[in-house]
Amino acid sequence: MSQHSPTSHTDNNEPLSAIIETMADFLDNITPVDSLPPLVMPYYDNMQVAAGFPVPLDNDELAQNVDLLRMLCPNPEASYLVRVHGDSMIGVGIYDGDILIVDKAKRSPSEHDVAVCELNGEYTIKHVANRQGTLFLIPANPTYPQIEISPEDTFCIWGTVIFTIHKPRE
Repeated sequence: MSQHSPTSHTDNNEPLSAIIETMADFLDNITPVDSLPPLVMPYYDNMQVAAGFPVPLDNDELAQNVDLLRMLCPNPEASYLVRVHGDSMIGVGIYDGDILIVDKAKRSPSEHDVAVCELNGEYTIKHVANRQGTLFLIPANPTYPQIEISPEDTFCIWGTVIFTIHKPRE
């Protein structure tokens, strides 16, 4: 898998908007996570936010700062970000335009994991299933067919998706 070389970015004191803009510029390519600057945000670990009745959240002193990228990516040296194009994985909450955090050290995904795969020079994200010694790429959208990997195919797993980043959808 060829990797593009994004411009190195090492200034950790940049405003949040500049960091996000830099990250967005990188995401049209495959971006190693450890090349991104830290993204530190307040985190309320000991507070619960209700998805039912509202709970007041007015205690700034309870916040601790966390590096969001490190929290979402425990293995940054072996991880990268990539943007999704297509809708074959909507059944597991991965949508067109989402950003995936992929751990390339995890190249033996379970059938429930989502893997970044290369099949005959094309890249895709799918579940990988082994059925009686034959590998299949399984979409999470019933409008797409399963793909059987034949011995003539060139196939490689480039990592397992560990987090999906997207805006809330209706």
